[in-house]
Amino acid sequence: MTAEIITIGDEILIGQIVDTNSAFLGKAFNKIGISIYQITSVQDEKAHILKAMREAEDNADIIIITGGLGPTKDDVTKHTICEYFNDSLVENIEVLAHVEYLFSKYITTPISDLNRQQAMVPSKAKVLMNKFGTAPGMWLEKNGKVFVSLPGVPYEMKALITDEVNPALRSKFKFPYIRHKTVLTYGLGESAIAIRIEAWEDALPSFLKLAYLPSLGRVRLRISGKTNDKEQLERVIEEQVQLLLPQIEDIFVGFEDEGLIEVIVGNLLKQREMTLAVAESCTGGLMAKSLTANAGASSYFKGGVVTYATESKVNVLKVSDDDIKTYSVVSQQVAEQMAENVRQLYNADYGISTTGNAGPSKGDSDVEVGTVWIAIATKKGTMSQVFNFGNHRDKVNMKATNKAFEMLQKEILKK
Repeated sequence: MTAEIITIGDEILIGQIVDTNSAFLGKAFNKIGISIYQITSVQDEKAHILKAMREAEDNADIIIITGGLGPTKDDVTKHTICEYFNDSLVENIEVLAHVEYLFSKYITTPISDLNRQQAMVPSKAKVLMNKFGTAPGMWLEKNGKVFVSLPGVPYEMKALITDEVNPALRSKFKFPYIRHKTVLTYGLGESAIAIRIEAWEDALPSFLKLAYLPSLGRVRLRISGKTNDKEQLERVIEEQVQLLLPQIEDIFVGFEDEGLIEVIVGNLLKQREMTLAVAESCTGGLMAKSLTANAGASSYFKGGVVTYATESKVNVLKVSDDDIKTYSVVSQQVAEQMAENVRQLYNADYGISTTGNAGPSKGDSDVEVGTVWIAIATKKGTMSQVFNFGNHRDKVNMKATNKAFEMLQKEILKK
């Protein structure tokens, strides 16, 4: 069973917004056994939408359309759907009552006829009530294919998929079982991993596929399968994972369903009732941001400082000015003092620091662009390593952040 996603909106095509809806739909459909055949983005223009719908009907069993359902003249989706299905718009009393309720309870501006137009829907459509907005979802069928039109507002679309669309699809169709198991690795590149596990990959059963997903210092290995026998698929994937892990033991950090490495590190700290503080220079707060993005981080993350300028390292973290002059701000001595002093400042079990030159110019140090020192301090001592993460600023900072968490995980697991 396949689906095609059509996103409507000039704002997507000109880069004004990012299409997060398709990512959500891909995950939501995959969970119930629907494979995405294609994702198409089109203009708010009738001929373009009609062409996309005709092609999608040839390609897929289920066509999901998002966007273009607003009350203004530039939103043409409903009229275009009517043309495609040789239909006309009729007023839906339930939707009209809902729109009037939303305006009376939550919206201070008076309701207008434009707003009431949201209750006009194709007569052949099954209406999907949008509890968070005025534009309803619409379900239509043609030649054995299902077309679903949804508002483009992400939280409205997500609720309709979860509460209305997926339950209806599961009732109408029998889907195969799709399973993914994603292994997280840090510290080795895609091609080096491929060489190391080549024999294992070649021996995978024919109904399993392996995908390499590299991203700035980490590579995800996704094992995927699709079958009608759920128990067999679960068992075979688990067997293959157990064969894989001994070959990547030194770079394996966990599974994607456990979260990214900062989540895994946080869980380790929580389990051991230990705490962390961070001192960042080149990474500019990326470590702290990654940690605090996770609910419950306050139980293990005590806080951090971004000592970006040289004087802040001296004034805030009390790094030796003489050492900075002797060794430079990008040095083992400075990185280790930053980690030790932030640990003491916050009375944490672990202190971790980054100091480096992300480029494009050399800044306060003459070290090569891409050079980063990372240090970890504990009550028992301090360790540090130096890396060169290349010459692209964002790449350097993200790689340094990922490497810092990787090093911290290994340090915690020593205990």
